Amino acid sequence: MKYLMLIYGNEEVWGTVGGGDLAALIGEVDAFNEALRASGELVDVQGLVSQPRAVRLTGDTPVVTDGPYLEAKEYVGSYFVVDVDSEQRALEIARSYPGLRLGAGVGGGIEIWPLMSRDGDER
Repeated sequence: MKYLMLIYGNEEVWGTVGGGDLAALIGEVDAFNEALRASGELVDVQGLVSQPRAVRLTGDTPVVTDGPYLEAKEYVGSYFVVDVDSEQRALEIARSYPGLRLGAGVGGGIEIWPLMSRDGDER
């Protein structure tokens, strides 16, 4: 089963991380990703550029706007997709993500979304 892991961040928290601490965290995340890649569980991982667009229907017309469609202090900063045998394994992976330790209680986290297969099956 594939799971999408949406990694949320908070600019206020990220702005407080010193250069050495940030470099250490990036190294931990790289090692985390490499371990998942080596196990065959990592399908994809990408950071997101902070210039999203939203498309919403206004009347009969799709309208494009800047930014996310909701105002929030947290934003999706990156994602990864894993292919694992169980939801328990997906949760284990999410709990071990190094970035969770940054700004504990201040914001950020990971959302775990099961992905549908091509035949529409949720499992």
